[in-house]
Formats: sequence, structure tokens, C-alpha cells
Amino acid sequence: MSILIDVICSPDPAMRNRPVDAICRGLSQAELLQQAASLDRFRRGCDNLYDRVRALFFLYTIHRFHLPKTAGVGTTAELPSAGYEHLLKRRFEEAIDLFLEVQGRVGLNDGLSSALAQAYYRLGFQTLADQVRHSVRSVRGNQWMFRTGHPADHPLRVHPLMTEVCRESGLFPMLREATPVRMDLSHSGWSDIFFLGMDFPEGARVFNVSIDLAVRGVDAGPRPPIEAFFRVIDRPVLRLASLDLEAAAEITELGEVFDFARDYLGLLKAAVIASGVVPPGMEGACQPLSDLLERLVGPGHGIELVSSVRGIPKGSRLAVSTNLLASLIAVCMRATAQTAELTGPLSEGERRLVAARAILGEWLGGSGGGWQDSGGVWPGMKLIQGESASEGDPEYGISRGRLLPSHRIISTEEVGVETRRRLQDSLIL
Repeated sequence: MSILIDVICSPDPAMRNRPVDAICRGLSQAELLQQAASLDRFRRGCDNLYDRVRALFFLYTIHRFHLPKTAGVGTTAELPSAGYEHLLKRRFEEAIDLFLEVQGRVGLNDGLSSALAQAYYRLGFQTLADQVRHSVRSVRGNQWMFRTGHPADHPLRVHPLMTEVCRESGLFPMLREATPVRMDLSHSGWSDIFFLGMDFPEGARVFNVSIDLAVRGVDAGPRPPIEAFFRVIDRPVLRLASLDLEAAAEITELGEVFDFARDYLGLLKAAVIASGVVPPGMEGACQPLSDLLERLVGPGHGIELVSSVRGIPKGSRLAVSTNLLASLIAVCMRATAQTAELTGPLSEGERRLVAARAILGEWLGGSGGGWQDSGGVWPGMKLIQGESASEGDPEYGISRGRLLPSHRIISTEEVGVETRRRLQDSLIL
């Protein structure tokens, strides 16, 4: 067995936690190629999620950082076009097989190492994404979404109160969901990838707060910076709009809901899918969207979903995308009677369902939020921590930890009102 496989499989923390760079730095080109070949064989036959993903990232590291520095590496790349096309189409296994075949035939070169590094890297995250989808699919309350493939099978209906036209305005009522953002006060090494909670759950701990925002001297007081709106409209279309992005679209085809690259509305589309309004099981279905809307709302009617983020710049580190997604999912779930109450606070079970679906939406839409980012769904101060996978969990036997962490809201007995006030007064963004 190779030394890098020993690092992956060893139960000894001193061995298991050795950095791959320190090991590879002292190896020759031939030894690096031998380690890479052993890792590739290992990851193909490995059933353990953590071991498989770590092997993929080790392979990425070897091809990206170490092999190109060795003597005699060619600078002229022979890169098969079919392999490049596989990369673009996210068929990473096929791309790797082609690149390795060319490497065995023509030898090592910079171009092939770069292509292999990219393929291994992307395959690692694809492997994690597959597990995320499996875990979210296994959450109670989500299974039906993946089994529903035809509008006639759709179990949801828009809440009756949402279909009552106002006599004065002639419009359908609008449902509004207001959501804070989250701020991490302490963090486990500032690592928010899901892999942390799934591999090292005892180290995945975050203390964060849900916060409303205000512009000093402009706003009367802090208020939730994220809003989502849902209403029925008198046209058989799905109307999506983002006020802050100044983007809008009217969707008439079912396939367009799953086309995230078409416009700037990918997050709203992900929310529509993850909330079950257009279930993920309908991807690829050929039925008209109007048939689905008729099932949900009634003949000749459609749905309008609007998002608004107030005054938060990109890169704020406040988990805006995840909490916006959670807000959109929550308003869709309320409007389709998936929550006990149309308005008011969500129950703990409903919060966890929203969080699970927000994770699914992140991976669908490609925004890739962190494992603790949905903290804005829970009010106030809370401790978010990873949980070990146990029998009955979809991650059991695959990873050490669960995908979904636990959330414990901190009471005023634990952190007093005065401490909270002083903390609030000290926050300046």
C-alpha cells in the first residue's frame, strides 16, 4: 500500500493528519506517478465517502502542484478534444480515463497534469454533491419530491387563502417572508465546507447570531435585509424577479426552470425546485408548465416569486445566498401548505426541513453555501455543531458525520439581555 493511502486509512491521528505536501515534496517523478496510480486504483474501489474524496484531492494536489515541478516534464500538451468535452459536460470519470490513457502513451506534460488536476478536483466536489443530494433526499418530508415526475402526481396545492381575490384591489394576496442574515462570532478554523461536518463532526462548531441591518442615519432601525414574496397571478406562467439584481423572467416551459445558466435568476429557480413547487423529480419531463400550474393553483393562473436583498454588497460573508434561498423556500412552503401555519414562526421541524432544502438548492444553483450558513433560519444566538452519523442516518457507514448539523438556540439565561445589547451596539459592518 502507498504511503498516501496509509495516510488516508490510518486510525492514528498523527499519521492520518499528515499534510500531503510534506510527503510529496520529497518524492521523485517516478514515485509521484506511482503514488498517483495507487491512489487512482484505491479511489475507484473505495466505498467510504471520506476516503474516496480525500484520495481525489490528493490526486489533484499531485498533478497540480508537484508533478509539474519535476524534471523532464514536457511543456507541449497533447490534450484530446474528447477529454476536454467531457470536462465541460461534467463527465469527469470519462475525462480522467482519456487523460490517463494519453499520459501512458505520450508521457507526462504540463497540459495533461493540469487537465487531470481539474478533473480530479471537480470529481471530488461532484462526489460530495451526490452525497448531499442523497442525504437531503433521505430527510423525512423530502422523499416525495424526487418521486414526483408528472404534474398529475403533484401532491401540493396553493393555500386556499392565497387564491382569494381582494374585492377592493382585484389582486390576489401577497405572502411576505422576512429573514435576517447570519454572522459567525466564532468558527471552527473558518472552514464552512460540508466536508468538515461530515468527516470531523466533533470539530465542526460555530457560534453565530441572526442579525437585522440598518444604515446609520438613514434607516429608522434595524430590520431583516432579506425578503421573499409569493402571490398567485392571473396568467399561467411562473414569474420570477430579483429586485436587487433588476432581473425578471416569465417562464412557460418546464425545462427552463432547470436551466440555471440562462439568466441571473438561478437562486429563485433553485428555490422553486427545492421547495417542491416544481419538484426535482420533474427534471427532463416533457409536460407543459401550465399543466403543473393548473394542478397547483387552478386553470388560467400562475405564480409570482420575488426576492429582495437590501443594501448588502457581494462578498459580505453574511451567508446572503443561503439565507435568501431559505427565505424563498420558506415562503413557497408556506404558500403551498407545507407548514402548519401560513404566517408566524416556523416550528423546529420546519426549520430543519427548510435548512435541508436550502442545502439542496445551493448545490442545484451552484452557489455552494457552508454547512452553518442557514443559521439565519433560527432566531437569535445559537450554537451550531456537527453530529456523528448514527444508524438510520443516510450518512451512516459512509461518513463519520451527518450532513445537517444541530442548532441549539441560546437562552437569555445563558447569555443575558445586557450582554446581547452590548454585542448588538458593538456591531458595525
